[in-house]
Amino acid sequence: MRRACRMPLAVPVLFIALALMASRAAAEDLIFTLSSDRIRITSDFRGVDLVAFGAIERDAETVSRGAGYDVVVVMRGPPETLVTRRKARFAGIWINRASRTFPNVPSFYLASASRPLADISTPAILKRYQIGPENLAFQALGGPDEDSAFRDGLIRLKADAGLFEVAESTVSFPGTSVFKANLSIPANVPVGDYVVTAYLFRDSAMLARQSLTIRVSKEGFERLTFDLAHRYGYLYGLLCVVLALFTGWLAGIIFRRD
Repeated sequence: MRRACRMPLAVPVLFIALALMASRAAAEDLIFTLSSDRIRITSDFRGVDLVAFGAIERDAETVSRGAGYDVVVVMRGPPETLVTRRKARFAGIWINRASRTFPNVPSFYLASASRPLADISTPAILKRYQIGPENLAFQALGGPDEDSAFRDGLIRLKADAGLFEVAESTVSFPGTSVFKANLSIPANVPVGDYVVTAYLFRDSAMLARQSLTIRVSKEGFERLTFDLAHRYGYLYGLLCVVLALFTGWLAGIIFRRD
């Protein structure tokens, strides 16, 4: 009987222990905002510099800690499906042979870090939170790529186009609990809804994170042609043919020799 009475006492003790662990885990918190919640692409768009401002909130137990925090701000674009192909020589001609299809690939990926990623955390933690292009969790349809050549080639092509990048030493700390991150957005950034996530690290451990959304959209005449091409493809193609015919006819009239 005494054993039956003592058993329920272990349940509240367990909950109290878990609550104490959770409060310690949440000793540091992270808040940040962006200089703009929308990027507008116009005819003279040459890229833009986006700035993330943030602060590290600490409780009484951790406020006495010295400096030593690291921050990584990741901007991730909407997913897309890409196909990579391997060329091979056949009868003296280079042709496409083997290929792999990769769904759910970020159309854009930018990581702004206070230091090199290898100095901020361990490979396992970086892979868990998909920090760094090589740690992104996407694979070819039908299973992992055996020799990883297609995946590596995709990442390399994205990096060459300026769409996959890790910018080291672009996060600064004006104060011990305040940070500023510079995000350089290229002119060829795809449109869509983006997720910007800030990660707080200390001694290789990920302490806190927060995410915000930002929209990249075309404006003006570019938006009109973009929407027309994507929503009314046949009409857009017909207008292009008519415009080409009209331009050719007009050029013939202007430059006709009598």
